Amino acid sequence: MSRSIRKTKIFGITSAETEKQDKRLWNRKFRKVCKKLILKNKETPVKVNAVTNVWDGAKDGKKYYLGTTKKDMRK
Repeated sequence: MSRSIRKTKIFGITSAETEKQDKRLWNRKFRKVCKKLILKNKETPVKVNAVTNVWDGAKDGKKYYLGTTKKDMRK
């Protein structure tokens, strides 16, 4: 991975490394709601966003930075 670099100058706005735990919770909640609606013979939501709010996660989005250095572009 010594030659691994970012292709774009887009970075997450946070101090958190990943949203893995948030995604797990969102998908668990989505499956739970779908199971309950299927038992009631109702229509289920198609996307996770219909059940959860993605802005509640550890990361608050991404931003394009113009003044990046070579060190910033390393993975």
